[in-house]
Amino acid sequence: MKAVLNLFKVRIGVAIALAAAAGLAVEQGLKTPTFLQATVLILSVLVASAAAGAFNQYVERDIDVRMARTRNRPFVTGTLKHGPFWLWVIGAMILASVVAATLATNVLAATYTFLGAFTYGVVYTVWLKRRTWWNIVVGGLAGSFAVLAGAAAVTPMPGPDAAALAVVLFLWTPPHFWSLAIACRKDYAAAGVPMLPVVVGDARAARAIFASAVLLVIASLVPAAYGLGPIYLAAASFGGVFFLLRCNALVRKPGRESARAAFLASLVQLGAVLAGAMLDVAIF
Repeated sequence: MKAVLNLFKVRIGVAIALAAAAGLAVEQGLKTPTFLQATVLILSVLVASAAAGAFNQYVERDIDVRMARTRNRPFVTGTLKHGPFWLWVIGAMILASVVAATLATNVLAATYTFLGAFTYGVVYTVWLKRRTWWNIVVGGLAGSFAVLAGAAAVTPMPGPDAAALAVVLFLWTPPHFWSLAIACRKDYAAAGVPMLPVVVGDARAARAIFASAVLLVIASLVPAAYGLGPIYLAAASFGGVFFLLRCNALVRKPGRESARAAFLASLVQLGAVLAGAMLDVAIF
């Protein structure tokens, strides 16, 4: 069970599912999905994300074996046998999630659900990761599609709050993963993956992380100008300031410990934004 949970990157999937829930919660429209419809859509996003995570590990077994952070993944250790069976499982999961999202909500929400998985599994993992440091910048769209999937369950055209949250997910991904990449730079270099710290060094990457974090925090405050209230503003402000402080510490002293602290702070920031958005809507 532990190997299966590792394979499907369930923790990442839960974060992506929460992004879809936040997109659904903040969207205003004439049609509000029932609890069952919303639950099916959120679970569909979770399953699609899990399938993309498994595909990522299926494709990257040759890289994972060269990295200390990933060499205990189930396809590397042999706990799970690497073979075509898992491609069928992954394909079935994607198909099931798209069909379920379509039946529960609509085709547009299902399309966004598919695009999120496709962006992470194919665009990021297959096309970009081994070729360019832009890999994770484009890969950030995966989280944005989750927010848009939630919003599309309510209305075809996302409102300003949902659109702003989609931008937040896009801007959040680079500083989040670049922080991890500094902490694991030797691993990525050994595997031949051109993450930004490998290409430009830790100091320049740290400055890029801080600059992108500034843009992220500014974007995270935009929904407060379009309807989200004091709970969201307080949560987004707290998460943003906390993340910026950790990023500033990383610029001052680039290294493994400060990078890991910034990485963890990015999780706090994202959690504060998503939880703040849903709590604000629920209370006000």
